[in-house]
Amino acid sequence: MAKREIIFSPSVSPSFNLAAEEYLFSAKTSDFLFLYINEPSVIIGSNQAVENEVDTAFCADNNIRIFRRLSGGGAVFHDFGNLNYCLIHEKTATPLSADFLIPIVHAIKSLNIPVKIGERKDLWLDDRKISGTASHVSKNRELHHGTLLYNADLEMLQAALNPPKRDSIRRATASVSSLVCNLRAFIEQKVGIKYDNAAFFGDFTQLLLNYYGVGRLSVFSDEDRGEIERLEGKYGCREWNYKM
Repeated sequence: MAKREIIFSPSVSPSFNLAAEEYLFSAKTSDFLFLYINEPSVIIGSNQAVENEVDTAFCADNNIRIFRRLSGGGAVFHDFGNLNYCLIHEKTATPLSADFLIPIVHAIKSLNIPVKIGERKDLWLDDRKISGTASHVSKNRELHHGTLLYNADLEMLQAALNPPKRDSIRRATASVSSLVCNLRAFIEQKVGIKYDNAAFFGDFTQLLLNYYGVGRLSVFSDEDRGEIERLEGKYGCREWNYKM
């Protein structure tokens, strides 16, 4: 197994974390697992249209900002009960396989949760989705990232991702809707452990450190942060986020 740096973002800003993903993908050559939590936001795929995916009036009323990411795939809702994971490494022989999910599945199963990988490289608990993923591949590098619903506000999620006119822009990539659930309820009811968000995210991070045999988390250097903040302007720009 290749040595991998594991970084837990110091920021809950979606623009910072999206910029950090691009920086680790484009400007670095090492292997990374980047973990982060975003404040309430909607993140759409690179080929999606905001009007097709988001109730913009609801989001404006509830201070939920909308961002466009580097990868394709469907729209997702992030909040403080949602852990995001991003695996970045050199290109493999099968870059679009679901193998990148193996460490995430290993960590979840370590908590006695019977998670399964779905047909769309997503994660399921019984008939409910707990994690969707998306990928971005270049000539030499690949990036795979996903959400992990632990204690997200599912009512806000459903409302934010319920646009008045879903197919108003035909050329855009459409999301595939699925029933979702939080891991917290399952862990409390079936496993008998009560975690608050911080405790779960901390234990989950430790399980990933153990999986990779990494002793401690890495941190961004001052130079890294400067480059990320330079890229951050792109993800905070309306022209990028609403370009379709």
